[in-house]
Amino acid sequence: MSSIPKIVILGAGYGGVLTSLRLQKELNYNEADVTLVNKHDYHYITTHLHMPAAGTDHPDNARVSISKLIDEFKIDFVKSTVVQIRPQDRKVILEDGTLSYDYLVIALGGESETFGIPGLAENAFTIRSINSVRLIREHIEYQFARYKREPHRTDYLTFVIGGAGFTGIEFVGELADRIPDLCRQFDVDPSLVKVINIEAAPTALPGFDPELVEYAMNVLQKKGITFRIGTAIKECTPDGVIVGEGEEIKAQTVIWTGGVRGNRLIEEAGFETMRGRVKVDELLRAPGHENVFVLGDNSLMINPEGRPYPPTAQMAMQQGVNCAHNLVAAIRNQSPKPFAFSNKGTVASLGKGEAIGIAFGKKYKGRVAAWLKKLIDLRYLFIIGGIPLVLRKGKFL
Repeated sequence: MSSIPKIVILGAGYGGVLTSLRLQKELNYNEADVTLVNKHDYHYITTHLHMPAAGTDHPDNARVSISKLIDEFKIDFVKSTVVQIRPQDRKVILEDGTLSYDYLVIALGGESETFGIPGLAENAFTIRSINSVRLIREHIEYQFARYKREPHRTDYLTFVIGGAGFTGIEFVGELADRIPDLCRQFDVDPSLVKVINIEAAPTALPGFDPELVEYAMNVLQKKGITFRIGTAIKECTPDGVIVGEGEEIKAQTVIWTGGVRGNRLIEEAGFETMRGRVKVDELLRAPGHENVFVLGDNSLMINPEGRPYPPTAQMAMQQGVNCAHNLVAAIRNQSPKPFAFSNKGTVASLGKGEAIGIAFGKKYKGRVAAWLKKLIDLRYLFIIGGIPLVLRKGKFL
């Protein structure tokens, strides 16, 4: 190992950014050579993406320039795409070069989990990045324009959302708010527009509080959302979806929000994985690799009930802080700290002025929950960028 250890962080999502910012704060100059690699020159706020996807917010509001977050004297930023991870050589192959490391942090973010449903990868949109939500927004508007030219094609105005987890529910809430504006803009009868949310599990928001789930469904049904709960998508075609025992729902727009798996590069690197995720130890390290830390969608941790923790932004943020602590400890020959997840609560928006959530051991719904959601968003902006970022990107109304 060189006199100055090299730390390479792959990915500038929640886990990668929090690791970088905490190392920036805790390390002295020249105590380590830290490099952050990301394929874009911005960090995007994944929990905001449902809004620009539906067209109720601008995509730029969900992204933050990395150069505004990091201290270039402490962290080198490399804009590039990771092609291969070689843990046996302690190297990362980029599309335009190679990086060697003493410590590696893998926080590359996940990929959509299609569960082997035929045609889903080819024919459905996903809410996974700034570019993907731009495409969804433009596609939705285009369907209204197409309908005006071919008014017999009501499938242009049918929108199928696969998955009624948090992303699916938050997206249909925003889409329900956007549709009246689109109907006015394109002079379309609102009764012709159908938004169908399909979920294979026996309930929307599986695992969430039943009372709040019922409230959410009532709010969204009043906004015009049709739920098909306990119904599996069997196939996705260019003309819609096949559900249940062969029923076809014709739609020119299918948006899949039904799950996330880890990154394929991790499996290709030879790490032991489950659905692309590494079952990390209590210090967030990959088994057999004491110098490789795995965070966020790429990591698998089991809760006290024996089930995997959901890969949430909150989880990735806490992992990032813990990972940075343990990297500093390793460099300074100090004791590492085991990771312990502290659940601060969960809030899901249901469109403008409506949300549900559990925080501080209490249930919240309606406008109070919506304000709580805004406070959580503002808190994150403050954590990564302080007051200037809050004032620049924060939504206060």
